[in-house]
Amino acid sequence: MRTVNEVSKLTGVSIRALQYYDKMGLLAPSGYTASGYRLYDDTALETLQQILLLKELEFPLKEIAKILSSPGFDREKALDQQIELLLLKKEHLEQLISFAREVKEKGEIKMDFTAFDTKKIEEYKERAKAQWGDTPAYQEYEKKNGHRSAKEENVVMHGLLELFVEFGGMKEMAADENKPQAQVKKLQDYISEHFYHCTNEILAGLGQMYAADGEFKKNIDHAGGDGTADFAAEAIRIYCERA
Repeated sequence: MRTVNEVSKLTGVSIRALQYYDKMGLLAPSGYTASGYRLYDDTALETLQQILLLKELEFPLKEIAKILSSPGFDREKALDQQIELLLLKKEHLEQLISFAREVKEKGEIKMDFTAFDTKKIEEYKERAKAQWGDTPAYQEYEKKNGHRSAKEENVVMHGLLELFVEFGGMKEMAADENKPQAQVKKLQDYISEHFYHCTNEILAGLGQMYAADGEFKKNIDHAGGDGTADFAAEAIRIYCERA
């Protein structure tokens, strides 16, 4: 058991914040000292980690409380989202570092502000948040996914990966050719049939996720070969721009 002061030092969360979390029912202490000071065990610290992960996705504390108390809360999904978000932030920081170094070395101002663009990070946050909320897409996903057995779910996911195997066989083509563009439509229809109605807007967001370094890209490249995720993402981008 750790005291509130020890938890504050360990986590960087202020004592006042921990007291507030307790008051609002978000994070209750595991016990109290004889003097009445809060004590936290490892389970409470794990809950605190989950709170901090969801805060990174910019959820209000009241919504975090609802999510954590929901029987459908998936800790692994929350961790996967946090990893993906951190990788996007890492990529953004590396771009800023490269930009600053180039300015320093050349001694001149660059009229290129793409390194400061955080749109990809913000879009990922919104997509991740939508998975915990009451959006029509998420409700539809829950409805379609809820009745599937583990075997059926594996069949669906295998079918999805097969689409990327097919993308992998097209990598020598230009992404704007008819065959890759038809494959994007096939992917969109598959997602709509098995997961949720995949609008062009949702599809564009998925394409950006596929290209971002992380589990999505790794799994797609494993299925279709190196470069498949980037190729599919580019084909999706062109498809959505033409729509």
